[in-house]
Amino acid sequence: MKILRLLHRWTGGLIGLLLAVLGLTGALLVHEDAFLRATVPHAADAQRQDTATLAAMATKVFAAEDRPRSIVLATSRMGLNKLAYKGEKAAYADQDGNIVQAWTSNWSRPEVWIFDLHHHLFNGDAGEIVGGIAGLAGLGFVITGLILWWPTRRMFHVRLWPRMMKRAAIVHHHRDLGVLVAPLLVLSLTTGATMNLKWFSNAVRAPFSSAATMEQASKPPKIKGGKLAEDLDWTKVIGQAKIRFPGAEVRTIGLPAKPGGLVAIRLRQPVEWLPNGRSMAWFDPADGRMVASRDALGLPLGSRIANADFPLHAAKVGGLPYRLVMTVSGLTLGLLGTLAVVTFWGNPAGLPKRRKKKEPKAA
Repeated sequence: MKILRLLHRWTGGLIGLLLAVLGLTGALLVHEDAFLRATVPHAADAQRQDTATLAAMATKVFAAEDRPRSIVLATSRMGLNKLAYKGEKAAYADQDGNIVQAWTSNWSRPEVWIFDLHHHLFNGDAGEIVGGIAGLAGLGFVITGLILWWPTRRMFHVRLWPRMMKRAAIVHHHRDLGVLVAPLLVLSLTTGATMNLKWFSNAVRAPFSSAATMEQASKPPKIKGGKLAEDLDWTKVIGQAKIRFPGAEVRTIGLPAKPGGLVAIRLRQPVEWLPNGRSMAWFDPADGRMVASRDALGLPLGSRIANADFPLHAAKVGGLPYRLVMTVSGLTLGLLGTLAVVTFWGNPAGLPKRRKKKEPKAA
């Protein structure tokens, strides 16, 4: 138990602040749509999904001299389309295709750099790996914390803040609060780690589907497309996608990434939790003919389970009640991580402070 306690304290003291940053930024990102609705014009517009509106918007956006690579379409909670260009350049456009705000650096938009911090730690793929490892470490903290808490369970108290800002009171609060929100932390940390670490995700899904099966099912079609037509009929393209997946919501439209590539449309069927769905339709960019499709409901079981990671992690399901639950999870992780660092570096050895002996009074 002593070794476990030392491991818990030292590891928490070293990466507690990183977990705190991930928790606090995650709590903010849960409310990204509400922030945009309050601060960006047209973000509160009602979502439009009729083929005529989508086709007219795509025609206008992709006809621009500096056209984007892809469009993420408006949702029921956020009425703007997001356009992605090369590098960090991006823009918000209304649902008629008019640019509302554009930027060339992630630092220009708070929700963008907060996401970059939360997901990439400002360091691309390497940051994702570090964040995933931090998530696994956080799971270790939850498990070891429960073990360390068990002998003190009779002293359990529910407090949002330590009774006093002294080490003993902070440690007691840390254990009790950690136990109280342990299920939420396990959910947040596990889904975060599976999204960032492919090997961990494959290991979790292994009982349901093999990694090879899931990878094969997610591969794009090996079909060569023609040259992108200047007057591509987007009504035809989007109409075919909707016929292939009746009742589905068109979520993203992407142009070919390189010569010979295909136009890709991503759709979300009503039963899919993932905000942008995993159902796909591919089209020849020369004539708009649909050449392949993939039904997300037909993916291997492991892949379908994996598709629930992001909506559960980012509170994209369950409405406001679940968003508030995941906000509590993020704020609690931030508080636990911060106080862990404070108490550790204030006393790395964990030794009780010696009381100064009072000098005897002179006779």
